[in-house]
Amino acid sequence: MLKVKGIDVYYGAIHALKNLSLEVEEGSIVTLIGANGAGKTTTLKSISGILRPTSGSILFKGQELVKIAPEKIVALGISQVPEGRRVFQEMSVLENLEMGAYLRSYKKGIQEDMDNVFSRFPRLKERRKQSAGTLSGGEQQMLAIGRALMARPQLLLMDEPSMGLAPLLVVEIFNIIKDINSRGTTILLVEQNANMALSIADQAYVIETGDIVLQGAAKELMQSEEVKKAYLGG
Repeated sequence: MLKVKGIDVYYGAIHALKNLSLEVEEGSIVTLIGANGAGKTTTLKSISGILRPTSGSILFKGQELVKIAPEKIVALGISQVPEGRRVFQEMSVLENLEMGAYLRSYKKGIQEDMDNVFSRFPRLKERRKQSAGTLSGGEQQMLAIGRALMARPQLLLMDEPSMGLAPLLVVEIFNIIKDINSRGTTILLVEQNANMALSIADQAYVIETGDIVLQGAAKELMQSEEVKKAYLGG
């Protein structure tokens, strides 16, 4: 579904991604793990069109994304749950979800998806008229996921969904990710909680200073001494 081939990304003089390549099979969960500043968020921003690689190619279902505007990439079927949630603080929960569907015009379909989000996240339904800024961190994360789902993505990019959440909520968020995937959405997951990410992913990539240094089946990487030592506390 997604093929990133040899992309280079710079922040000024800093070479943030170096000839980076990865692939995401349709229907799978692929995780990208690595330390802070390794290039994980930069990779997602390059796929969603927020950053422009200076070289290389990003193909989504065979279509080149490198020169396409971010909103067109959303229209093609890619949504992102950004790091730090980035909900619209002053807007209500309902308005945040409506923003997720801003490119869509079929009202019945939008309402169906809204109902699906509320059935998946009952707390959001209870708080639908509340401003998003008054929600807890876990509720804001659920809202960020719900907002991304309102675009009906085929590929969902998730950036650190467990960041700053209590352990029980982390388990809940990962169960939600598995559920979203089981209903047909392909997921590319960036996550610092490598244990959790590898436990639900099919394939995994390890990134260090903008470079993919390891890749393979997630379960195999969980057994890798190198990965255990660097990322799994062992």
